[in-house]
Amino acid sequence: EGGLPQIVVTDLRTNQAHKITMPEPVYTVGLTGNAEWGTPTLRFSYQSLVTPSSVFDYDMEKRSRVLLKETEVLGGYDKSRYTSERVFAKARDGTMVPISLLYRKDLKKDGRAAMHLSAYGSYGSSSDVFFNSNRVSLLDRGVVIATAHIRGGGEMGTAWHDQGRMMNKMNTFTDFIDCAEFLIKQGYASQDRLVIQGGSAGGLLMGAVTNMRPDLFKAVISDVPFVDVINTMLDETLPLTVGEVEEWGNPKKMDEYEYMRQYDPYMNLAAKDYPAIVVRTSFNDSQVMYHEPAKYTARMRALKT
Repeated sequence: EGGLPQIVVTDLRTNQAHKITMPEPVYTVGLTGNAEWGTPTLRFSYQSLVTPSSVFDYDMEKRSRVLLKETEVLGGYDKSRYTSERVFAKARDGTMVPISLLYRKDLKKDGRAAMHLSAYGSYGSSSDVFFNSNRVSLLDRGVVIATAHIRGGGEMGTAWHDQGRMMNKMNTFTDFIDCAEFLIKQGYASQDRLVIQGGSAGGLLMGAVTNMRPDLFKAVISDVPFVDVINTMLDETLPLTVGEVEEWGNPKKMDEYEYMRQYDPYMNLAAKDYPAIVVRTSFNDSQVMYHEPAKYTARMRALKT
């Protein structure tokens, strides 16, 4: 609901239902280890951008919970120093796109902070939020951590995926750009200190938005990026091709080729002042062949101004 998982408890004796309230605006929750059938207790796991992975027992009749375990974070982590937030950016077509934010409570929203902004936005896959202690060092240096839940993902249901695939794929990229501009305008980030990151299909996102708005980002981290879309989709011997025509389109059809040609990262590289970019790839990835990021990098080096 609204891009967040919910647990609803129904009393089968009365058919009355209630939702278990969660303590934070952005979180991940799921059922776990409920081996007993006839019991008033429900066990669930919970974590957020601020709270480490935890296990609760919930009394469904009293509507109260008991914390059984919270994963220990070494180094004196104090979660009361940090806060998370869910905001919505208006995309250029009026769609409201959710963004999950994490930062120190003493952040001044004066447009001067550095930001790490990530997204995926493909296959109907949701970018669920998780706790990661590696972020604490960045948070303590004033960096804002953000995840944009752009169209093409699954956070807002099947329609969210459909609005970001095939002949709607450009929404994925324009949503990300609109989210970045919104965060800058709202004072969460500085344009000259905005770093973006995505991997695999999220690397396609990185390549597309960097071509479209190279001025908007200070640096880009692109992990095993799917950046040679048209050539890959023309090679039916590759594992990323035949089964994925319904995600990207078939470049053997002229209208679909022309649409893909708008955003294909490799095909759209040009003589531009690109931001600093690190491209990381793998010899053994079964989906993205190593030569895709390699040729993309070579062409980028030849063209960047």
